[in-house]
Amino acid sequence: MKSLEETRDHIKIERETQPVTVYFNDVVFASTNEALRLDEEGYDPVYYIPRDRIEMAYLIETDKRTTCPYKGEARYWTISAMGRAAQNGAWSYENPHEGVKDIAGYIAFAKDAVRVEVDAPPTEQSW
Repeated sequence: MKSLEETRDHIKIERETQPVTVYFNDVVFASTNEALRLDEEGYDPVYYIPRDRIEMAYLIETDKRTTCPYKGEARYWTISAMGRAAQNGAWSYENPHEGVKDIAGYIAFAKDAVRVEVDAPPTEQSW
């Protein structure tokens, strides 16, 4: 585990001020005005969506777990809808380290599994 200071130097979390919509196969399954944007050194930004703004019926928990020295242990879900699936395409940190505790209760998505649009209202609502 990294120190709080090391984490703050490596990761920045901000509330996204624009609407964020997540699509899987062009179907909206998450939409919120309360997303968090996590910028981690060396990676593209990742949007974390509050769990209550995600259609959880599309997510099937897997056994996969990974550990990040900055964030802690992540658990994963496969995204499944309309006969298609993205294995381990979503993850969350249920008990993140102190420096990133704001992401507890939020879920993020792999950029190759979904389409994330910022500052655009949903064009289709599936739930």
